[in-house]
Amino acid sequence: MPNNTLDRRFCVAPMLDWSDRHCRFFWRKMSRRAVLYTEMVTTGALLHGDQHRHLQFSTEEQPLALQLGGSDPSDLAKAVKLAKQWGYDEVNLNCGCPSDRVQNGFFGACLMARPSLVADCVAAMIDASDLPVTVKHRIGIDDQEGYEPLHDFVDQIHQAGCNTIIVHARKAWLQGLSPKENREIPPLNYDMVYQLKNDFPKLEVIINGGIDSIDDALSHLSHVDGSMLGRSIYQNPYQLVEVDERIYADEANQRSRQDVIESLYPYIEKELASGTRLHHITRHILGIFNGQAGARQFRRHLSQHAHRNDAGLEVLQEALALTTTAQQRLQDYAQQRAAQTLQESEIKIR
Repeated sequence: MPNNTLDRRFCVAPMLDWSDRHCRFFWRKMSRRAVLYTEMVTTGALLHGDQHRHLQFSTEEQPLALQLGGSDPSDLAKAVKLAKQWGYDEVNLNCGCPSDRVQNGFFGACLMARPSLVADCVAAMIDASDLPVTVKHRIGIDDQEGYEPLHDFVDQIHQAGCNTIIVHARKAWLQGLSPKENREIPPLNYDMVYQLKNDFPKLEVIINGGIDSIDDALSHLSHVDGSMLGRSIYQNPYQLVEVDERIYADEANQRSRQDVIESLYPYIEKELASGTRLHHITRHILGIFNGQAGARQFRRHLSQHAHRNDAGLEVLQEALALTTTAQQRLQDYAQQRAAQTLQESEIKIR
């Protein structure tokens, strides 16, 4: 694997409206090693908006990459300098988002039609600081056919100095499909991503798209350098506790789901004291009990009560208590069934 400052064997994708600082803090309670990515932030928002709101994060979230949206080399260079000042570990250029709003701003997936411009952007970003500069892109857009356009795109940005790419293994259709449909309808083609690694052996290649579990992530590591998961982590975040042991061969994270929630209490109290609303944090943890007794009660309680203006930590504690009660009932039922089965067996023996 190429020598990089970050170990990107496992990454969690940038997800607009989802991977904010509260969500990343929560994820970090389950994995120390996974590389996390911010939501996409446009250069315009950084250079002309509230930098503190867009860039603030806790050092506990690191290793952390800032994803940028933009297509002006000068503006991107300025944004990279800001990322360096704020302490980010990587800057990632978005060349994969297909939404109309992103296209209208001339960034995201539409940039795959302009590889020379992307190369200029990458060169300007690299010149701006010593932060690693990576690019996240698709395997193609619209009517681009075959492997050659993808190879040309990657070749140009690699020559410009990009040593790490993150490839969503689907094409993006800029007309006719919504962003959600673009994540699901275009067929996956992992082989094209594997081919990139074969053709550019010195390039670090991270694969993304349709990867739903740690098992899936591991299966790709025999072909590429890393795997990136997105929605599956958001919907089932507790699988992150497996990452440090199974991906990085580190010590296992022994925290239970309840331990993870309780470890958030000091952070939540601090955020509430500074004016953060409870649901801004708890909306990200709704899936932690998926598949467990009490999951529905946990989600329902938070959904009904965390939005209140006066909602405090007790709302989360009440939701957690509901899971404890449900799990105890399930355990009691299992014990009763086991005792009943044993009694029936003894009767048959007699």
